[in-house]
Amino acid sequence: MTFVRVGGVPHHVVVEGSGPVCVLSAGLAMSWFDWDPVVPLLAPHRTVVRFDRPGHGLSGPAAVPPSAAGEAHRIAGVLDALVLDGPGQDGPATVVGHSIAGFHAEAFARLHPARTAAVVLVDSSVEEHARVPAAPALRTAAARTLGTALAAAGMPAALGPLTRRAMVRLSRTGGGDPAPADLVRRCYATSRVLQGALLENTHYRAVAAELLALRERHAMPDVPVTVLAATAGATAGGTRWVERQRALARQLGGRFEAVEPAGHLMMLDRPEAVARTILDSYGSRVGRAGRAVRATRDGSGSASQPLA
Repeated sequence: MTFVRVGGVPHHVVVEGSGPVCVLSAGLAMSWFDWDPVVPLLAPHRTVVRFDRPGHGLSGPAAVPPSAAGEAHRIAGVLDALVLDGPGQDGPATVVGHSIAGFHAEAFARLHPARTAAVVLVDSSVEEHARVPAAPALRTAAARTLGTALAAAGMPAALGPLTRRAMVRLSRTGGGDPAPADLVRRCYATSRVLQGALLENTHYRAVAAELLALRERHAMPDVPVTVLAATAGATAGGTRWVERQRALARQLGGRFEAVEPAGHLMMLDRPEAVARTILDSYGSRVGRAGRAVRATRDGSGSASQPLA
């Protein structure tokens, strides 16, 4: 466990394992420990980097509102600050984004293609037609004012951990929140995490709209992309969600997998499926690079194709 300063904000970072780097970024209001079931499956084969975004986990409060480009550069900034130069650590990274962090992972790949080995989206947020909301500065001010008022009323200490526990339970196919009680209190009983969640939620549409604009200006690099979709609650709405995830995979030229049974917090419900996909992504990248080299040598043209 360490802290690195990026953009003037102290970021809490945990680095474990060895080998090629993979970065795990959790969804809105989630923390580094939400990846705990996945890390032991990855650490023997990967250098696993987990970090808390500003206002999340143990990181400092956000200095500026979130943006797609800003979060992409944040991932790069965290990796730069860590100075990972051990065996296998100096190459591009596999970037894994859960929920809203799926926006950030894709933005990283588009803005930092040379630093991207693969992208894995874990039940990622999807917004096909997002538009930038009006008056972003007023929205930021409103979010901060609401957070301050709730904190003054003692809401984080009174309800923060209970709200966290309830949301985790609702986002799983079974079981409660496995996070240690002391860590949950340390994070979710604070006004800092409340403010961070409110700020990200307030600017969710703006970040989604910015990602759509980035897709127009920056091509996705030729790296393996996998979209994992949770299938819990296969009602009409649930089925529609899976199809939107499948469409996202097609748009990104990636592979799609519906993970069953799994809720939105797939890393808690099916850590082995998430870990397997991350590990397989690097193998797909190596295979892709080999095919490209062979195609160049025999003059057959590019061998890179979207994953089936």
